[in-house]
Amino acid sequence: MKKVINAILGVCALLLLFICWRSIQDDQDFNAEVKIREGVVKARLLQIRAAEEAYKAQHEGVYCADWNVLINFVKNGRLPIVKKQGVLSDEQMEKGLTEDSAAMIVNSGDMKLIEANGLQDFRRDTVWVSLIDSLYREEGFVADSMRYIPFSMGDTFEIIACPNTTRSGSIIQVMECNAPDSSYLKGMGKMGNRLIQNRAEEADAKGAYAGLKIGDAGNNWNNNAGNWE
Repeated sequence: MKKVINAILGVCALLLLFICWRSIQDDQDFNAEVKIREGVVKARLLQIRAAEEAYKAQHEGVYCADWNVLINFVKNGRLPIVKKQGVLSDEQMEKGLTEDSAAMIVNSGDMKLIEANGLQDFRRDTVWVSLIDSLYREEGFVADSMRYIPFSMGDTFEIIACPNTTRSGSIIQVMECNAPDSSYLKGMGKMGNRLIQNRAEEADAKGAYAGLKIGDAGNNWNNNAGNWE
């Protein structure tokens, strides 16, 4: 009888060990999945930031708040690439030559002026290349998918672009693109729901955003940095 009891106790002990191990393993698997999802969302936000900054550079310093317009820009836009040949010497710069003024002299075609300034081997040519091929070389990149938050089952990033007044009174163009925790942590069960709620409470207490985002459309302009950077 004693042996039977000892055997039962041994099985119970092993069962408890298995339950503890499984609980720890479940936590580790959950945390690993959260990190994977966050990594994918961050990568998507960085793609959006690159598109917005390229758009601003070609549209009078204004960001884009329309997904259809921004995606069309990514698909069909072009980027200026300056091909450089030759560099200005210290002597040339001391005489007042700059990259821009030297390029103007060369582009004028005035050989006497070019030779007088020693710019025979100086070239600055601008060529336009495909934006999507230049910025998005990741395998499988699809421009139309940029608006969708990964793992969210169809939720879209909120994108904001607007002018803002700084503390000094000057007006700057700002943008913000965000993905709430409640979108990219969908479908992770009770642990996921609990994490979403905990993060929302922590963010509310700190006056922060409960999720991942780039830029800031409020008064905390941050040069389009991610809130995890």
